[in-house]
Amino acid sequence: MKIKSALISVSDKGELKSILKELKKYNINLISSGGTYKKIKSLGYKCIEVSDFTNFPEILDGRVKTLHPKIHSGILYKRNNLSHKKLLKKLNFESLDMIITNFYPFKKTTEITSNHKKIIENIDIGGPTLVRSAAKNYNDVVVITNIGQYKKLINELNFYKGSTSLKFREKLSLEAFAETASYDATIYNYFNSITKNKFPEKLIINTKLIQKLRYGENPHQIGAVYSNHPDFKLKKLQGKDLSYNNYNDIFASLNLSKTLPKNKGVVIVKHTNPSGVSIEKNKLKSYISALKCDPVSAYGGIVSCNYKMSLKVAKELYKNYYEVIVANGFDKKSLRLFKNKKNLRLIDSSEIKLGKNNKIISGINSFLMQSNDNLKFERKNFKVVSKIKPSKKIFDQLIFSFNVCRSLKSNAIVIAQNNKTIGIGSGQPSRVDSCKIAINKMKKFNQFDNNYPLVAASDAFFPFIDGIEKLVQAGVTAVVQPFGSIKDEEIIKYANDMKIILVFSKTRHFNH
Repeated sequence: MKIKSALISVSDKGELKSILKELKKYNINLISSGGTYKKIKSLGYKCIEVSDFTNFPEILDGRVKTLHPKIHSGILYKRNNLSHKKLLKKLNFESLDMIITNFYPFKKTTEITSNHKKIIENIDIGGPTLVRSAAKNYNDVVVITNIGQYKKLINELNFYKGSTSLKFREKLSLEAFAETASYDATIYNYFNSITKNKFPEKLIINTKLIQKLRYGENPHQIGAVYSNHPDFKLKKLQGKDLSYNNYNDIFASLNLSKTLPKNKGVVIVKHTNPSGVSIEKNKLKSYISALKCDPVSAYGGIVSCNYKMSLKVAKELYKNYYEVIVANGFDKKSLRLFKNKKNLRLIDSSEIKLGKNNKIISGINSFLMQSNDNLKFERKNFKVVSKIKPSKKIFDQLIFSFNVCRSLKSNAIVIAQNNKTIGIGSGQPSRVDSCKIAINKMKKFNQFDNNYPLVAASDAFFPFIDGIEKLVQAGVTAVVQPFGSIKDEEIIKYANDMKIILVFSKTRHFNH
């Protein structure tokens, strides 16, 4: 079936000239309105204005243009239905065989203004209605919803000499309904945000496919990565395609490294658990300290540097095997060095910022949703409960260790000293076992330095003294833990008897 007429109504008028040239080649009549009509005319193409086509003017300051029976009858009637054809002939309505549209930039408007009236005026009504009509009747009508489809349409028209295949129209219909669903979801989520409706009756997740992955967590699983940001800001500079596990580890590393002091700190992650963290001023020393915390676990892991990569640090990283290196940019010399390892993935995270999006975990025919645990720790979030009070330096070490601790799988224990982790225990059903693992790693890799005090953090309270006792016996002199146990007084008494510092956090930080 040859395309005889096309209605064009686009907010984004980019690449319009390329499509008009092809439509003219096949003598397709053009109908348009508003700014699109003016643009088509300015480009030197013939076009009928919608108001002339419908014999009805645009009204309500342009809010009503294409919402007319003649428009939607021309789209929706079934070409092989005799009664439909007779009715259109009786009404003197013409068929519309193609719709080309894209919507008012609602999302962009919300990003550049908080003016509610302006935002509301950028809710497109006519465009999505045209698209839904055309997509429903894809058996007879072509629907184009974004500039990225123009080239495919041109190829199709040229191949079929001014017509299109049913398979092509069906695919466009699927993409059209995805477009309207996404657009409506953006509007819905905007209203949820301004009304502070954090847990709406219906959860609509509006995301875009970034990449299909070779497989999921294991080879027999399928996987993909999606983002709700129009510009996915994780930039891969070199290396093999990222896997599901790579992404998982990258996200885990960034959720910690982006909470570290500006332009400082290194996080090494394996299976989403940090194996070493350091925030020393010297960038090279910081990496070496993070590595020394557990060099065995670091092998094949991910290194996330909260600073721009230099050649000096790159040379040290180059000596070991890592799957991914993440940094806030890479200088030219470091990139040149890393090119020798073609499979090594380099990720520029300089534009990544931790947002306030909710964390979603899939369950059995369900989702668990909660706000992200990225509270920025300050002294006011903690209470000193021991008789001995910490110095500022000790307090800073406790906050550092507690920040690392919440990034580990529960139950979690972190032993730290002089701005670096020296023993980490995580993911154990028993908190005492996590203490033992952290202590054993500290001893195994000989990280203890007699010149600095040892501090420790626990992601939840110690229900009995056995856990904190293990830490004290290993040389820990200051401990931070959340309050809330019925045994809190016993823990405080033990700390005072042992003459150690005990600080309670006002918040618990499980990470299951």
